[in-house]
Amino acid sequence: YYCCYNNNCYYYEYRCLCFPLFHGKGKINILIKVSRKMKNVINLYKPVGLSPLQVIEKFRLKHREYGKVKLGYAGRLDPMAEGVLMVLVGDENKKIRDYLKFDKEYRAEILIGLKSDSCDVLGIVEKCKVVEVDEKVLKKKLKMMKGNYEQKIPKYSSYRVRGHPMFYYALRGKSVADVKNVVEIKDVRINSIYKIGSGKLLKYVLNKIDLVDGNFRQEEIKKKWAGLLKGSENRFLVVDVSLDVSSGTYIRAISEDIGGLLLSLKRTRVGEFDSRKSEKLK
Repeated sequence: YYCCYNNNCYYYEYRCLCFPLFHGKGKINILIKVSRKMKNVINLYKPVGLSPLQVIEKFRLKHREYGKVKLGYAGRLDPMAEGVLMVLVGDENKKIRDYLKFDKEYRAEILIGLKSDSCDVLGIVEKCKVVEVDEKVLKKKLKMMKGNYEQKIPKYSSYRVRGHPMFYYALRGKSVADVKNVVEIKDVRINSIYKIGSGKLLKYVLNKIDLVDGNFRQEEIKKKWAGLLKGSENRFLVVDVSLDVSSGTYIRAISEDIGGLLLSLKRTRVGEFDSRKSEKLK
């Protein structure tokens, strides 16, 4: 096979390893075709702390055949979330609206009795109300959410209002009217309910925040958490729950509605793409 240096062969189906050879008539380039066909959709695993774009760049470094191909993701994951990141390759990006409609499955831990401005641990803690919660009532409340659900979209989100994501206004201290929409919660399964002490919770939260790359008010947030929990003997209730939801559902909004904030979130499935089959990047 022959190849020109200016012809980016890995842009198409195969990665090419090109090198020059010399013979009596001049220089030629030998093309070695690697038997790894490019996919239309890639199932990547996004770890806690990285943005989707950072994960895609790590993938490019590992798979050079995708170096100059357009890669886009269908369905954002917050910095503190992990799990399935569906990446579209080349012309498949033209179908992104179809992929965004896929149902999703999540496993979440919801910390009861705390609230933050982001509805998860990567936010300024606004109140701490330790209450004895009846587990039966909590289970019933979660089960009653099944079906059509009107959610208030978190102000620290990428949902766009007047041409900007909502976090654009929140970071600048500008008020925006509450935005609500209706989504569908198709199934709710409570895996367990347990309690966590303040010391263990503080260590867990600070460690997770330290994983986050970029400017997300980390130092201010950590000080607030430390001021709230350091030296405290309070114990907090945590609900471990799995949810099957329609596209556009914010699990952070559900957490706030049941009187808590999102402690951890894992997207276990998008359509037929399962986290157990996701490619993890080192």
